[in-house]
Amino acid sequence: MSFALVFSGQGNQHPAMLPWLADDEPVRRMRARLGVDDWRAALAEPDWAANNANAQTLLTSLALAAWGQLARLVPAPSVVAGYSVGELAAFSAAGVIDSDVAVSLAPLRAAAMDSSAARNPGGLLAVTGLPEAALAQLCAQTGLALAIRNGIESVVLGGPDAALAQAQEIATGQGAQCTRLRINVASHTPWMQDAAERFSQALADVPFRSPRAVLLGNAVDRIRDAGTARSALAAQIAQTVRWDECMQNIAERQVRCVLEVGPGQALTRMWNQRYPEIPARACDDFRSAAAIASWLQANDD
Repeated sequence: MSFALVFSGQGNQHPAMLPWLADDEPVRRMRARLGVDDWRAALAEPDWAANNANAQTLLTSLALAAWGQLARLVPAPSVVAGYSVGELAAFSAAGVIDSDVAVSLAPLRAAAMDSSAARNPGGLLAVTGLPEAALAQLCAQTGLALAIRNGIESVVLGGPDAALAQAQEIATGQGAQCTRLRINVASHTPWMQDAAERFSQALADVPFRSPRAVLLGNAVDRIRDAGTARSALAAQIAQTVRWDECMQNIAERQVRCVLEVGPGQALTRMWNQRYPEIPARACDDFRSAAAIASWLQANDD
């Protein structure tokens, strides 16, 4: 079975996510870490769900809990990647860091980003439908940076709130679709450079290993060794997430299908629009781990 395993980023977390997920020991440890008895009820509180430390810890914990329950039923993936904070889970799934380590790093990553955001308030704006030249002009006019590139005309811009509002008004007037994301930091932009450096220091004493599977990164194309993994995991906080290139690299591996682990279907939709000949599904689509395993098996026949 040849499949790619991709881990979702932050912003689409919701109370009904991963409906099949069992309340096993990793999930119970996550609840204890976050101080909640019912994580689904906690996610129903918008302020709690939007809190950076809560969201990053919860998403990393649940993604790895979900993969731990699935991994007993399916072969190892041939390619692994994570979107933004999803890299913590991806690095663990690829064997670079232990799952407990990945979960413990999530609040440190969030704290580093929140500290930078306190000095440089901002956020993210998704923009769809502007050609590349118009996007470049928009960034030059507003001072925003390219945070995430999902495609030529599908990007996320980051920067100060006033600049985001200005960019939204300009881009909407040019016929683009704009959405302010539920993230209160200018992730993956130069405004997060202090956070990247602070997180790099936190990673200095963390044991890293070379990946067991092909591991693709946000800041680098492929992560081949422990040293590259350590630097890439910190660098992506302040650098553009090149998800379009990551998808292309996955497709070039000639996988039979793609499985998204995490909340929502954002990565799945992007993949199916670009590579409809290679099916992708999200774990949120299924009602049991066995059903996911059956779908993966069916796409290997």
